Amino acid sequence: MDLKQIEKLMAAMGRNEIKRVVLKKEGFELELEKEVSTNVPMSSSVAADFQLEPSFQQQEIVSNPSIKGGCFITSPMVGTFYTSSSPNDPPYIKVGDKVDSGTLVCIIEAMKVMNEVKAGMNGEIAEILVNNGDPVEFGTQIFRVV
Repeated sequence: MDLKQIEKLMAAMGRNEIKRVVLKKEGFELELEKEVSTNVPMSSSVAADFQLEPSFQQQEIVSNPSIKGGCFITSPMVGTFYTSSSPNDPPYIKVGDKVDSGTLVCIIEAMKVMNEVKAGMNGEIAEILVNNGDPVEFGTQIFRVV
């Protein structure tokens, strides 16, 4: 089983509300478990880091509608989307910024681990499709790049 097949399985879990999958095949074992969203606030240790500025959590989705088309940077995992490492820091990127494949664009917090997400492509950020602090799933489009 390759990474693409695992990613498809994870996406199917999200679409079909499947919580857990165990696959065993000729010396290969894979276990996937999805955290169930219950609209419970973040853990206190993570929430403390992101409650310093109320406006930080309530940023609006920003776009430049005059730029059409493009590709999307998608979430590589299930978690919470953050535009910077802390509420006092400026966002990693904003609409109009140029990015290359190694540019850090956001953080996705999953199970109290902050995971850096890189652009993975070259271009200009045309639209931010997710609000800071929003939950995201594997494959959620988070940025439009032209």
